[in-house]
Amino acid sequence: MIFPTHKEKSKYNRTMKGLFKSKPRTPADLVRQTRDLLIYLDSNDAPKKSTTKLNFKMAQLCKLLRDMKLVLYGNSESDPVAEACAQLTKEFFKEDTLRPLINFLPKLNLEARKDATQVVANLQRQPVRSQLIASDYLAANGDLMDLLVSGYEDPGMALHYGGMLRECIRHQVIARYVLRSEHMKKFFDYIQLPNFDIAADAAATFKELLTRHKSTAAEFLSSNFDWFFAEYNSRLLQSTNYITRRQAVKLLGDILLDRSNSAVMVRYVSSKDNLRLLMNLLRESSKSIQIEAFHVFKLFVANQKKPPEIISILIANKSKLLRLLQELNIDKENEQFDADKAQVIREIFSLDAKDHQ
Repeated sequence: MIFPTHKEKSKYNRTMKGLFKSKPRTPADLVRQTRDLLIYLDSNDAPKKSTTKLNFKMAQLCKLLRDMKLVLYGNSESDPVAEACAQLTKEFFKEDTLRPLINFLPKLNLEARKDATQVVANLQRQPVRSQLIASDYLAANGDLMDLLVSGYEDPGMALHYGGMLRECIRHQVIARYVLRSEHMKKFFDYIQLPNFDIAADAAATFKELLTRHKSTAAEFLSSNFDWFFAEYNSRLLQSTNYITRRQAVKLLGDILLDRSNSAVMVRYVSSKDNLRLLMNLLRESSKSIQIEAFHVFKLFVANQKKPPEIISILIANKSKLLRLLQELNIDKENEQFDADKAQVIREIFSLDAKDHQ
């Protein structure tokens, strides 16, 4: 009997391994299998299956999400391939995979949720034939934004849904959808949630909605001026939470100083109630809040068409304001701030009751 040599055995083993080696999955395979598993695991029949089988399917789904992330982000050994990214993106939105993924997200483990969030985020930026097809898909499925915004109400899911939401509103059509929805009123609650991380995430999304797409944000602020700034003033600028007040006055400055919002700015600085609120913020013990409040307060003073009631308030508080402004300094040397402050002081100093009677 002739026994095979070690070399022949090795060759045989390599041949057999080659025969049974699984074929690498294409991006289209990854998307199709992911969607099938999501639908299967979320179906009414799933609980009737054995725990062992369900765990196996869940492990498969988690691996598929990791594999999709690998295609989109690459790793330390290889960079993502544009063609593969485009194929995965095309299949993902063509097969309507985002909806079941969002719905099933709470049932995934933490690592899989992170992978899914990163996949969804990346897909928003992936071009297919120079087109961001994610934008078209989301425009046709706006109700998914309703799910993502409401996700802030679930402490376990808020950061994942919030991360997805911010990437989706990179698309102007989606930002417009959220701004025009009733959801905008919810952000005044979300920003003040007791969980600091969730409140900060909601604040980041709120800021993105109001600053990323200039024309869309300006349209929203103009159309919703009364209720929006009433809520903003009472709930954010006068919040008992220091961080909320500081972030709110900073964002208010960013909004009003943006050229796109010039009409909104003039309207805001023509209100005596708004002026009184900013004057109170100027008196805060926090230097940060004082500085940010100054950047808004100077707009009231610089307005060349100040209403009589604004002038009256400035004159009535002239000495207090001049003293407060003289003492207001920032730690680092800042020529622009010093110049602005000097100009505001000159403007207030020159106001004379006799000239405005």
